[in-house]
Amino acid sequence: MTDTAIEPATISHWINGVSTPGTSGRSAKVYNPATGQVQALVDLASAEEIGAAVEQATAAAKKWRLVPLSRRAEIMFRFRALIDGQRDDLARILTREHGKVHGDALGEIARGIENVDFACGIPNLLKGGYSEGASTGVDVYSIQQPLGVVAGITPFNFPAMVPLWMIANALACGNAFILKPSEKDPSASVFMAELLKQAGVPDGVFTVIHGDKVAVDAILEHPGIAAVSFVGSTPIARYIYQKGTENGKRVQALGGAKNHMLVLPDADVNMAADAAVSAAYGSAGERCMAISVVLAVGEVGDELVQAIASRLPALKVGPGSDPQNEMGPLISREHCDKVAGYIASAEAQGATVVVDGRQQSFEGDGFFLGVSLLDHVKEDMDAYKDEIFGPVLCVVRVPSYEEGLRLINENEYGNGTAIFTRDGGAARQFQFECQVGMVGVNVPIPVPVAYYSFGGWKASLFGDTHMYGPDGIKFYTRSKVITSRWPDPSSSRVDLGFPQNK
Repeated sequence: MTDTAIEPATISHWINGVSTPGTSGRSAKVYNPATGQVQALVDLASAEEIGAAVEQATAAAKKWRLVPLSRRAEIMFRFRALIDGQRDDLARILTREHGKVHGDALGEIARGIENVDFACGIPNLLKGGYSEGASTGVDVYSIQQPLGVVAGITPFNFPAMVPLWMIANALACGNAFILKPSEKDPSASVFMAELLKQAGVPDGVFTVIHGDKVAVDAILEHPGIAAVSFVGSTPIARYIYQKGTENGKRVQALGGAKNHMLVLPDADVNMAADAAVSAAYGSAGERCMAISVVLAVGEVGDELVQAIASRLPALKVGPGSDPQNEMGPLISREHCDKVAGYIASAEAQGATVVVDGRQQSFEGDGFFLGVSLLDHVKEDMDAYKDEIFGPVLCVVRVPSYEEGLRLINENEYGNGTAIFTRDGGAARQFQFECQVGMVGVNVPIPVPVAYYSFGGWKASLFGDTHMYGPDGIKFYTRSKVITSRWPDPSSSRVDLGFPQNK
């Protein structure tokens, strides 16, 4: 008896409320990072398929914007309840395609749901202003209206949370939304599309188009798409912003990061070590808010490095499907090799490899790399300059607060940072002086709650608005000011002078 090879499943687009097979003839492999095996093929869209999807979305948007705010809010409440009820199923999809452990996947979903919570308040969020009697018999008021068809291009590291940063506000504001998720882990987007339909989102209002650069360029060039949101690396964010704005689109593009954690001599070393380990190695370091550099000030360095190193042997690394594991694999073999290369280059350039993740062995062909700790890293080393995006923590010894602040402010990225200290005055000075968009005080990953907005400075953000929260509402709407007069007809007369308020 011979074994019969099992054909991998095909992940199709979601267009006009139904699963829609691709017609381009192109597809990409979707791996299980824990095993290294191909588990599915995902269709890759052509420019023509993007165009057809935009046509469907445009027609749907015209009707969706007429749906009352109360009804849109009701749909958001239903969507929230559906995700909440099926969060375990969604988490298993994330583990299977991204590799993160189940608890981490649940945490991602929880943070995504917060954004749906915020969007449920859309009747209040879209309130305009009104000035009665701005001039004699004249009233002035403002309203916020949807843009029409908008799109989101999202990364592999948070296949549920980052789309929810965009989807909830965009739909609640009355737009039709086209999502182009990462082709590395695309199933979560289709799962959420099905939930949105169950919640009552009309066909065509939410679309999922899978694809690569061909799809991205088609989105950026299509005149029917009014705005594009993006999260990913800085080179691609810069490209998205430049090409999108050249084509007349509103663009918000979040790029890379090199997040520093400044530890002062008076800090609680155990708290700082726990925070550094959690923030550096959670999600295998594949998150733009990971702490990748610890700046140890003065004499705290030796004690802090020892405290961090002592915690690492207890970390359980393995398949995300095992509830005992705390960290899963990286997203691909190529990325795993790239991260390992930074450890080798740091060692060659003079850093001390305190813990070497390359020495940890794993069964099978998964894309695993153990956690690494590098000490005595200098600012001219590749491991310091580049965004590694993996489970590697660099420790830079600095003599003073001022030197640590200099490194943070001179870095090309400005996404997130943190300070660990017992000195309230130092913390307040730090939050005032650091040139970074999100700051934590004894909090290592200062991701804002959903009713604030997420975004960095410098090369970590291209565009004028941050993601989700109040800025998200602003991004997905445009304001209109109406000046109205209902005078007594007998008082009407011709006046060629400049309009005056009197």
